[in-house]
Amino acid sequence: MNVLFTGEGLISLVSLTMLEIVLGIDNIIFIAILSQKVAPNQQQRVRRLGLGLALGMRIGLLLGLSWLMSMTRPLFTLPLFDQPLSGRDLVLLCGGLFLIAKSTRELFERSEGEATHGSSAPKASASFGGTLLQILILDVVFSLDSVITAVGMARAIPVMVTAMVLAVVVMLIFADPVSNFINRHPSMRVLALAFLLLIGVLLVADSFDHHINKGYVYFAMAFSLVVELLNMRNRGRRKPKEKLEAP
Repeated sequence: MNVLFTGEGLISLVSLTMLEIVLGIDNIIFIAILSQKVAPNQQQRVRRLGLGLALGMRIGLLLGLSWLMSMTRPLFTLPLFDQPLSGRDLVLLCGGLFLIAKSTRELFERSEGEATHGSSAPKASASFGGTLLQILILDVVFSLDSVITAVGMARAIPVMVTAMVLAVVVMLIFADPVSNFINRHPSMRVLALAFLLLIGVLLVADSFDHHINKGYVYFAMAFSLVVELLNMRNRGRRKPKEKLEAP
């Protein structure tokens, strides 16, 4: 534990914690969107359980470093693409395809579903266990990415575990505000789903050794977020004027 109180350890801890928080943004958004499917009195509980499972998954993978490193060895080769796939590649591929399918379905329900059934139609709540299972599936994928990043940045296990705990604590603090904000603004929900769709594409590309810098996606989504916030501000200004001009 003394490594945490050295200059190098503190620098690694701060850098890794910030990176883990950035990598956890997609996890927060996914949990925020899925939690809105369950009953209102269970939404906060499913968010906290989902993030708790994410932390347990990260620490478990971190402590099993030898098993994690063995997942990078090729298991077989796809004959059509002449592409060797390891256990890590299979996890990323399945997780990416799941994320693409889930985001596409949510976008369809958001647009075509409301047009077909009407926006005033009552929506059935999803089951607590089913929602938690979907969160657990994506926790495996996001945790794998997070742990591999941690192993590449830091050498000491205490530094990596502490950084992950701090990152999940920050995610727990912001999970409820992010979920409530997305729920209040439908356009933000669409933007968040588009972000998850892009993350799914990145995971599939990464499984085939086509590494795309996530910074490009984060920059594009941050730019889109700023534009949408400006649009929301302008819409908020127009509404009082329209009320004053109404007869």
